Amino acid sequence: MTAAVDGRPAGPAVWTRDFRLFFTARSVSMLGTAMVPVAMALGVLRAGYGASGIGYTLAASTVPMAALVLFGGVFADRFTPRRMMVGADLARLVSQTVTAVLFLTGTPALWQLMAISAVNGIAAAMFQPGLASLVPRIARDVQRAVATQRTSESLMLLIGPSVAGLLVAFAEVGVVFLIDAAGFGVSALCLALLRLRGAPPAAREGTVFGNLKEGWREFRSRTWMWGVILVWAVMGIAVFGPVTPLGALLVSQAYDATGFGFVTSAYGAGTIMGGVIAMRLKPARPLAAGATALFLLALQPLSITLGLPLPVMAACHLLAGTGSAFWGVMWMTSVQTQVAPEVLNRVHAYEVAGSVMAIPVGQALSGPAASLLGAGQVLTISSVVAVCGCVLLLSVPAIRRLRRVSETA
Repeated sequence: MTAAVDGRPAGPAVWTRDFRLFFTARSVSMLGTAMVPVAMALGVLRAGYGASGIGYTLAASTVPMAALVLFGGVFADRFTPRRMMVGADLARLVSQTVTAVLFLTGTPALWQLMAISAVNGIAAAMFQPGLASLVPRIARDVQRAVATQRTSESLMLLIGPSVAGLLVAFAEVGVVFLIDAAGFGVSALCLALLRLRGAPPAAREGTVFGNLKEGWREFRSRTWMWGVILVWAVMGIAVFGPVTPLGALLVSQAYDATGFGFVTSAYGAGTIMGGVIAMRLKPARPLAAGATALFLLALQPLSITLGLPLPVMAACHLLAGTGSAFWGVMWMTSVQTQVAPEVLNRVHAYEVAGSVMAIPVGQALSGPAASLLGAGQVLTISSVVAVCGCVLLLSVPAIRRLRRVSETA
């Protein structure tokens, strides 16, 4: 490991020893994360708890994550992100091992699965904020590092459900959870081996709520950040929330479950393509470029509501995934390079909370809205909101004019 320059490692712009460890940690754990929803759904159904049981189990994870992620940001700044992330991975190693044992030795009770899901949600809330501050400390080319990480995660999300389905079909549900537990173990080991340089001072002064207030002041002071989150909250309710449940309904009715799987895979392939493009393109105004690419997102709900032929619909999903992933890299790069390291974890936590909380609301409202207006009409509204959201992002000077932070050569 060569000497650091301004807190960033010298040598390769991306593929340093530490980034390779981080890349391995994220890729392995993300594969397990992509496998678990399929395994959990099948396990809950086989246990006889029905669709409601699946919903309860998923909610048991999502609610603690959304409620506690702000505290995860504070703790990451007080105790260092790596300690929080390694601790979260070890907690999930234990919880997923317990889940595997429950499935392999009998039929777990629903309350047991919900309790374990809640533990996983709490661990995710402690883990997620620290992600923002690690990449700038292990790679000089932050955008390319973020794009590489996102591309790998997209690939894992694409292949994970298929792998889980095969394992459940030919082995047991519990095997998937054992693999997920092992992935968290690998992630914890890789993160523990990082040689991080240029650590910002820990935020140990004041109370936890005082630290929260400081993070809020930092978040609120950046118009480009809270402006994006406001738009994202609306899109979470009107676009991201309805498109999956209503899309599954309409596409499966027209082209069976195989057709829905095909277009979903096309979207996943698009996210990989968007990440690869983001490795190469470095616009001077990243959020403006990302918002322009995000117009492609409207093609996803629009192609469904128009009932396009399956290959054309898949092509629209491919483009939507590409635009969404490119925006995601531009956004995360901006957050990681524009915010001071000593408050980055707390600011990122507010950003995550604002993004995550709106989607379950949209998912919950999609059914009643479809009953009232029709599923196709709701997705038409989603398409319009997606376009208007991009227009609004580009109309805010603080977002449109935000310039790239030059990276250390």
